[in-house]
Amino acid sequence: MRPERDVVVGQVRRRGWRRVGFGLYRRGGHDDPVGLGDFEADLQAWQQVLPDSGCITHLTAAALYGMWLPPLPPRLPIFVSMAKSQTRPKRPELLVMRHTRPIATLRRDGLLLATPEETILACARDLSLLDLVVLGDSALQLGLTSTADLFASASRRRWGAAAMTRAVGWMDRRAESPWESLLRVFHRVCGVRVEPQHNVYDGGRFVARGDLWLTGTRMLHEYDGAVHRDRRTHVQDLERDRRLVAAGWNRRGYTSRDLLHRPEVILADAEATLGRRHRVDRLDPWLGMVAESLFSADGQARLRRRLDRGARASGRSRPGHAG
Repeated sequence: MRPERDVVVGQVRRRGWRRVGFGLYRRGGHDDPVGLGDFEADLQAWQQVLPDSGCITHLTAAALYGMWLPPLPPRLPIFVSMAKSQTRPKRPELLVMRHTRPIATLRRDGLLLATPEETILACARDLSLLDLVVLGDSALQLGLTSTADLFASASRRRWGAAAMTRAVGWMDRRAESPWESLLRVFHRVCGVRVEPQHNVYDGGRFVARGDLWLTGTRMLHEYDGAVHRDRRTHVQDLERDRRLVAAGWNRRGYTSRDLLHRPEVILADAEATLGRRHRVDRLDPWLGMVAESLFSADGQARLRRRLDRGARASGRSRPGHAG
């Protein structure tokens, strides 16, 4: 996008222009010549009202990087970061975090973004452990960062650093979907040892790879999403199940409903396999994690209140850090 031709700060009443925010327009609609999706094209326009130090961060940057996102409340602001020494843009659509020292950034398709590590650190100010694990698992799986780099970013004296440090210890690059991440965390928090993406062999012959292996058993626990209802996938799943049974293995499939609303079923199954007494109180830590996260209505409402309080307290800006 060429800003001198495709973005206008002010008012535009001509056809072929899209209103991005208060007093900000860009060429858009079917006449948009830049070939970007609306989201990225809007951010290109927002970039023009930011100072030189201004970058996209937090959940906005996470979406641009393609990280898995937890369920989000509607109408979130555009999250940006900038130097405290520069004048911030007073736009109701922006939530501004200000920093006394420069943060790490990179440029991607004309946009200045906080690095993946800085993006997750910014999210750690507002999101729960479970939400951060989903973001971090995807960033690791996509090769955007490493565990060492995430720990290094969290080692500085920064707002959100403690929450990020704790979350990194729960992250795993082997996850292949956000719900796999939740299923793994569920087993861990309930005291059930699992190994992600376990390869099953029968006499040296590869049989299948399972989402989670209940360590020391011949049982796989897996997340079964909507893709498994496709007819072709269903046929392949049945063939795979027969191979596992022939090799002396079994699998159980679970859904998002099981994880969020019927977790006692998963726990009872695991305990039966492990031969240990079923204790419902082992669910308490998991239920607390879900309640704090964006995977619950309460968690989403909490985030909305937190962002609204921060915006009111600083006129749509957020405090930065001294480190």
